[in-house]
Amino acid sequence: MSESRWTIYCDGSAMPNPGRMGIGAVITGPDGTRHALSLATHAIGCNNEAELRALTHALEEAKARGATDIRAYSDNSVLVEQLGAKRADSSAEVKPIARLATLFDNARTLLDSFDHASVEWIPRHRNAEADALARAALGAAPKRVAPIHKEHRRRERRK
Repeated sequence: MSESRWTIYCDGSAMPNPGRMGIGAVITGPDGTRHALSLATHAIGCNNEAELRALTHALEEAKARGATDIRAYSDNSVLVEQLGAKRADSSAEVKPIARLATLFDNARTLLDSFDHASVEWIPRHRNAEADALARAALGAAPKRVAPIHKEHRRRERRK
């Protein structure tokens, strides 16, 4: 890991979907300092929009704190695919989501403003803290995380 890398775990929630949006993120600096972000937006939107707004707010917060090297994690495959412009399992272009195009363009511009930046997909169970922050912004309790099967746990350890 880079000595100057910041890490972001972000998540968004819309209740109902579409509905009120909550955003959550855990931003960790290279020295291990953690910053939590938990905000309710005044806008109505879908889950994908909430996820995107969570990432954007977290990137802005990290930039304001002096970050130049970012690795962001999201459990939303649509967000990761859209920002990567290609599907992970093929070389086919991802069809843009027209309604969110401006927000995705803003996120790409923000990502490009860092010296190094990446957005990677992670399984939902590894993003529980950011999810809880997004849900808390809307006054909702954290989701119960299903137990991981033993075989899946073994595969996770091998990575």
